[in-house]
Amino acid sequence: MIGIDLIKVERMKRLMERFNDKALQKFLNPSEIKLIKNHKTASGFWAAKEACSKALGTGIGSECSFHDIEISKTLKGAPVITLSEKIVKKFSIEDVSLSITHDGDYAIAVVAIQRV
Repeated sequence: MIGIDLIKVERMKRLMERFNDKALQKFLNPSEIKLIKNHKTASGFWAAKEACSKALGTGIGSECSFHDIEISKTLKGAPVITLSEKIVKKFSIEDVSLSITHDGDYAIAVVAIQRV
């Protein structure tokens, strides 16, 4: 299953200016917040979580929350996505892959999920 999401980085910039850390806490856990360098990075993480929920076929909501999806980075800086045990079991997830890119005013993420 594949999910994709696109966000205009200006939208995240306004959200962060208006709500400061509370904006990030809504969709990121503390370890993810430490990785955020600016509104562009935050936009990429938002797009990644939205793309993942779309690949699951649920969207963000009662079946899968932002906090069921965690983004981290490898030592070389590549994004890695980890799903909560609840999600892994519920959807029989075997593997998840993530790619995030930024181009001009946009952040884009693609997530591919392989089920057992």
